[in-house]
Amino acid sequence: MDLNRDITLLTENIHWLSKEQAWHYRILPKSRGAGALFFYCEDTADLDNLGAELEIIFGLEIQLEKIAASQVSRLLAKYYLKHETAKSSAQLNTTHNADDFLNNLIQEAKNLKSSDIHIESYEHKCRVRVRIDGMMVERYLLKREDYPALINKIKIKANLDISEKRLPQDGRINFIHQGEQFDIRVSVLPTLYGEKVVLRLLNSDATEIDLNSLGFSDFDLENYLQGAKMPNGILLISGPTGSGKTTTLYATLKLLNKETRNVLTIEDPIEYTLEGINQVQLKESIGLGFASALRTFLRQDPDVIMVGEIRDTETANMAIRAALTGHLVLSTIHTNSAWGTVSRLIDMGVQPFLVASTLNTTVAQRLVRLLCPSCKEQQEFDQGLYPRQFKPYSKVDNHFIPKGCDTCHFTGYKGRKAVYEVIPIDQELATEIKAGNMNVNELLKERGIHTLAENAFNLFSDGLTSIEEIYPLLLNY
Repeated sequence: MDLNRDITLLTENIHWLSKEQAWHYRILPKSRGAGALFFYCEDTADLDNLGAELEIIFGLEIQLEKIAASQVSRLLAKYYLKHETAKSSAQLNTTHNADDFLNNLIQEAKNLKSSDIHIESYEHKCRVRVRIDGMMVERYLLKREDYPALINKIKIKANLDISEKRLPQDGRINFIHQGEQFDIRVSVLPTLYGEKVVLRLLNSDATEIDLNSLGFSDFDLENYLQGAKMPNGILLISGPTGSGKTTTLYATLKLLNKETRNVLTIEDPIEYTLEGINQVQLKESIGLGFASALRTFLRQDPDVIMVGEIRDTETANMAIRAALTGHLVLSTIHTNSAWGTVSRLIDMGVQPFLVASTLNTTVAQRLVRLLCPSCKEQQEFDQGLYPRQFKPYSKVDNHFIPKGCDTCHFTGYKGRKAVYEVIPIDQELATEIKAGNMNVNELLKERGIHTLAENAFNLFSDGLTSIEEIYPLLLNY
């Protein structure tokens, strides 16, 4: 029998035993039958003594199957995560007290540095998933009869209507537990088998955000700071949801936050709080949108304005107006590249000459997972792993692949880093925008502008990430 074969544990089986039991006996749940429980154990285990002790604990017949000790360690680290303040798996699976379960669930997600908690209902099961380093991981299964109580508890904490189950609802929880305090954005969505809830954990502490540690190269950071320190104009950051745009904006606001400046923001949601900055929460339901807030901001004697997102023509035109009247405007927009921002604004109905007059810096960014430094493994690189028609920027003979260890919970990755593409709009580029010429690749090369693909490739060639992580970025170039 192959002691090192791939094994996947079913979520519904994980909660037979607590985290403490799993690590103490170094066992893993396999399946259950009539009056019997089946476990995996280490190949060095004494089956007779271990089985007898487990039969006393569970009151059922125990069947044990040996697998490699290294495999047991990997599965324990993956399914029974160890951290200081999280509750055991058995405790977290108990929903008799929905309040305790919810508090412990949020605390565990925070400890795991998760950005979102997804609580979902299906025909035959309900489950909890968390997003860690951008990837969804299934953590718990819930009994269908316990699910409504948990949803109602979330709604009560978020000041939502517990009787309304047909329409989407949005709310906010100020979470205070075991001396820790932070905000949670709540989104409730009616689905076929019940309401799905997503909890976005917002990190209210902005003290550790620093532009120097986000992932800018020295050249890109110099170009970015040049735009951020200008007295007026628009600085736009583009990228998909979850690419770290907001974190970059807050790091910029932290830099610009001086006693001599009046800084105003309109956000949805307010993810960090910064002392000295006037932050406004968007409320579309009462008419407080990005455009209407911007209109009011112009009467508040601002120096710097941050708009959470430019998503429509009215907001785009108000941002242009604010920049033309001598204010620095920071915002985000959804485009695939830094130069694509120009086309997007023009498509929104902004005149090219206005874009040329106000846009001072355009940035694109993505988040790339970093390989775990404790377990990454070097291999000879196969050039066929590149996307078809991609021409590498330099020759790579060897590369690193994710392996997995206790440190990274056997994912092979630990942490993420932003990659950027920064284009400062100078006089020559502004002239091209006015003329409607969107093909400026040669001009950008002359200025030494590095694309997203190029900066991502540098992370790969330096051994910091894998080819799989940067592959989507290489497809576009």
